[in-house]
Amino acid sequence: MGRGRVQLKRIENKINRQVTFSKRRSGLLKKAHEISVLCDADVGLIVFSTKGKLSEYASDSSMERILERYDRYSYAEKKMKEPDLESPASWSLEHAKLKARMEVLQRNQKHYMGDELDNLSTRERQNLEHPPEGSLKHTRAREI
Repeated sequence: MGRGRVQLKRIENKINRQVTFSKRRSGLLKKAHEISVLCDADVGLIVFSTKGKLSEYASDSSMERILERYDRYSYAEKKMKEPDLESPASWSLEHAKLKARMEVLQRNQKHYMGDELDNLSTRERQNLEHPPEGSLKHTRAREI
């Protein structure tokens, strides 16, 4: 016996909407994990609740690496489509990208300083405790 089709419209009851959001977010995160494991794909998923709470999933590599890869890919595609980089629209887009990147870096800095750790998953906290070997080797090489 299958489930009935759900009509896609906003749920008016706040409590039901929050419960549905929580359940569906969990399912979405589970599916993101499954596709990353089964298909060996790099997956990055970002979800903001209506109250602004961030939920994110990144496969084995970090979210920052996935976002940087996305930026490189989208930048290369835009470069092919839009050769005029001196237009005001491209500057505002670049400003928005840099602002978002700055927010990510500031958030990471706060995490490394021990602030705002409540919203982090167990995996993210472990990554803060044990920095990736590549960055550790890079730092040690610079010190020498």
